[in-house]
Amino acid sequence: MGKLKTHKATAKRFKKTKNGKIIKRTAGQNHFNARENGKVGRNKKSDVVMHKTLNRIMQINLPNS
Repeated sequence: MGKLKTHKATAKRFKKTKNGKIIKRTAGQNHFNARENGKVGRNKKSDVVMHKTLNRIMQINLPNS
């Protein structure tokens, strides 16, 4: 059986933590952020933990991460 390859587009967007959780950046950070209030702006800067149901798909796409 051959080696499992990492899906590079997925690897650029998601990161696997030590405990197996998948982390991604918050969406909507590119532009039009000056109109947001401070609370929304701070929340956009933090990472988001993906839902558990998507972990199985991410484990297939990120086998060696």
